[in-house]
Amino acid sequence: MPMSRFSRYPNARAVSMAALVGALLPSCLTAQSDRRTLAGDSVALFNVAGSVRIERGSGRDVTVDITRRGRDADRLRIETGTVRGIPTLRIIYPGEDIVYRGGASRGRWSQTEIRDDGTWGGRWSGGRRVKVKSSGDGLEAWADIRVMVPTGHALEAHLLVGDMTAINVDANLVLDVSAAAVMVDRTDGSLSVDAGSGGVTLRDVRSTRLTVDNGSGGVNMRDVRGDRCTFDLGSGAVDGTNVSCQSMTVDVGSGGVRLTEASARTVKVDAGSGGVSLDLRTAPSSVEVDAGSGPVTLSLPSSIGATLDIDTGSGGISTDFPIRTDRVERNRLRGTIGNGNAQIRVETGSGAVRIRRGAN
Repeated sequence: MPMSRFSRYPNARAVSMAALVGALLPSCLTAQSDRRTLAGDSVALFNVAGSVRIERGSGRDVTVDITRRGRDADRLRIETGTVRGIPTLRIIYPGEDIVYRGGASRGRWSQTEIRDDGTWGGRWSGGRRVKVKSSGDGLEAWADIRVMVPTGHALEAHLLVGDMTAINVDANLVLDVSAAAVMVDRTDGSLSVDAGSGGVTLRDVRSTRLTVDNGSGGVNMRDVRGDRCTFDLGSGAVDGTNVSCQSMTVDVGSGGVRLTEASARTVKVDAGSGGVSLDLRTAPSSVEVDAGSGPVTLSLPSSIGATLDIDTGSGGISTDFPIRTDRVERNRLRGTIGNGNAQIRVETGSGAVRIRRGAN
């Protein structure tokens, strides 16, 4: 029988084909998986690039599954230990230029100083400057992380670029991202979201204290309950349905505010530019709205009693309620609805103000 030219090395063809297939596979399919645990009621994690998914866990410890991806995935290190008093997991990226090709990475980038221990931010400065980009030369690697948090624990999750999700969690959460979308769904516990850029979505959130700080990007929420709710946006709209807070503060540099089926004892809204529309289903004790430019529409329960102080730089004033007026001018209205219990003040630089009669 004639000998095949591969017969002398029977595995040569398989090796050659494996090498060819490996070369053709996308770098994102090169994955290495690991698991770590963090003991303690309050823990933290830091990841430069990738996705972070937070879920409800069981047992006493926080469990973290890490999948390293990209052409240079094997150069990433996973470190655990106590950092500034908190058990902390860090993904260590050895390069200064990080190429992240996962998720919705196209067009997103971030740059910050990262310390040798893999952390950043806080009161401690210093470290090497690291840039994350979606193309070009550099360390092509990122980590996708799944965190299982037991009920009653506290987690600080820090991410530069990628996306972060918390689903069905009963824990106190601090979610810190630089350029990433944040999605929170079915959570219970205090919640703080700090985003440099990227949209924030809240669904079915119960929180003793809810804080969202977004430099560039909107906040979209539905079915949110909280004691103290604070939303601070540099640019981007705040849009919410069925939002109930004891006290609500909204500060938007550029972007509109629209809340429907909302309730709060105290409401304070400051919008540099963009319209404001508030649909309050229960009677508040105080409402303050300051809009630099844009119309203001305030819908109040038909049974409300309130003292009004409305001032528009330019724009008309209209109301569905009968008002006992103390002072009426073209752009100024002071008066009383019913017993006058609630204090309502609206001021606009330019834009009309309308007080509407809503549902009881």
